[in-house]
Amino acid sequence: MYKEEFERWLHFNLEDPDLLPELMKVKDNDDEIKDRFAVSLKFGTAGLRGTLGAGTNRMNIWVVRQATQGLANWVLTQGGNQTVAISYDSRLKSDVFSKEAAGVLAANGINVRIYDALMPVPALSFATRYYHCNAGIMVTASHNPAKYNGYKAYGPDGCQMTDDAAAIVYDEIQKTDVLTGAKRMSFAEGVEKGLIKFVGDDCKKAFYEAVEACQVRPGLARTAGLKLVYSPLNGTGLVPVTHVLSDIGITDITIVPEQEYPNGYFTTAPYPNPEIFEALKYGLELAKETGADLMLATDPDADRVGIAMRCPDGSYELVSGNEMGVLLLDYICAGRIEQGTMPEKPVAVMSLVSTPLADAVAEHYGVELRHVLTGFKWIGDQIAQLEAAGEVERFIFGFEESYGYLAGPYVRDKDAVVASMLICEMAAYYRSIGSSIKQRLEEIYAQYGRYLNKVDSFEFPGLSGMDKMSSIMASLRQNPPTHIAGIKIVKAIDFTRPDLTGLPKANVLIYKLEDGSTVIVRPSGTEPKIKTYFTTMGKNLTESSDKKSLLAKAIKPFLS
Repeated sequence: MYKEEFERWLHFNLEDPDLLPELMKVKDNDDEIKDRFAVSLKFGTAGLRGTLGAGTNRMNIWVVRQATQGLANWVLTQGGNQTVAISYDSRLKSDVFSKEAAGVLAANGINVRIYDALMPVPALSFATRYYHCNAGIMVTASHNPAKYNGYKAYGPDGCQMTDDAAAIVYDEIQKTDVLTGAKRMSFAEGVEKGLIKFVGDDCKKAFYEAVEACQVRPGLARTAGLKLVYSPLNGTGLVPVTHVLSDIGITDITIVPEQEYPNGYFTTAPYPNPEIFEALKYGLELAKETGADLMLATDPDADRVGIAMRCPDGSYELVSGNEMGVLLLDYICAGRIEQGTMPEKPVAVMSLVSTPLADAVAEHYGVELRHVLTGFKWIGDQIAQLEAAGEVERFIFGFEESYGYLAGPYVRDKDAVVASMLICEMAAYYRSIGSSIKQRLEEIYAQYGRYLNKVDSFEFPGLSGMDKMSSIMASLRQNPPTHIAGIKIVKAIDFTRPDLTGLPKANVLIYKLEDGSTVIVRPSGTEPKIKTYFTTMGKNLTESSDKKSLLAKAIKPFLS
């Protein structure tokens, strides 16, 4: 079957000049043909994601058209104003894919609002809400290496598409022939017919105003003298992040020159992920040269942000996503109480794989901290529930350990623009009182205990990878461990049992141990990986780290 599909593609006018040479190159290699055509990229709540290239199991204009026809079929059943918002990042072919999607939507009589230049995930979420769209499309593969691209689909609330809606879209995609099934008109024709319009300056201005309204101590940053090094990692963050920082008075910004402008090859950060040291290396070198208070980096679609903070000895230390989530929660709570802007019955939200240190901080400030499944759409869902009850102002902050943060209900996905602003404001505030982010973090640990949160990943590449992951998770359920590293498991929680968890079904296992440690096992939703999350606590960092090492060594055989 896959060979027949290969032959069909080989003799079809593929339009993209990169595709036919690739097919000719692999025409005598059965494994390569099978890898490209034996399966199709699956459309889920995170949309599509895959490597660029020819075939049904690759990201290309044909797969994008097919997916967009499936989305269009769903939109046409939704009523409303029949409009879809589109944005794209700096990845290879992102601009091409976004225009292809716009052309398919226009050919189906659906209106399009597309950004005239690359803009980040939160700007897409905002535009979807601003124009009362039925859906949104963000062409991105987030922080994956350069050979990847993807397609995130959003619902009318600006949140990533729900399971039910994604299932309907996937069914429609299945009915659409990948080469001949999508309706299409050129982007230019769609513009001429008035079906495709660009996002207006009014929407862009409203987005910036919504972000800046989330300041905790307005005006403070203007006089604090914060010195910043910033890297957009060759992605979408440069314009929106520097715009907002300039507006709030942070102007001493040195941009990492090698990573300043859009570059889908990511030549200086092969894995453009602000969680990892390699991506921040150029920025850290520049921070040391300039004596910056803070080094900050946003990922290519600018929905996540990582930082390195300056320590008293002049060195720089990376801050984990959990640590920054706790720091921001602490700063927002203390600042809003001080400013008299804390709402009645405040609510914060975090993913269940994030640090329990946040629970202790929230309790200290009298904030209700809700736990949700992994994926920022579940944080967005909590905001939507508050909005439906007429209480959206109760939401003050949401975060997940993978460097995603949101303050304010103006979008329904993580936002590195508002997070960058708040991190810089927080750094400026601590600088203004003779302290620092590093000092405040140590004070938090001294007050609540030395929590350590670490994540290990196990990769399962190739066509058999997903089957192997399924087998491992099934084995853990069929033969549940009673101890890890000799420490008794006092509670095991299986999130495929919503009757027991009170949350939607999810492929997650949590083990609570007798010594207070926690181990979580969860397959990634977007990559062929199983992730293990460890939380340990000790009198100091060494004790916490030693506990984590023991647990990680003990869990490894279960995942092989």
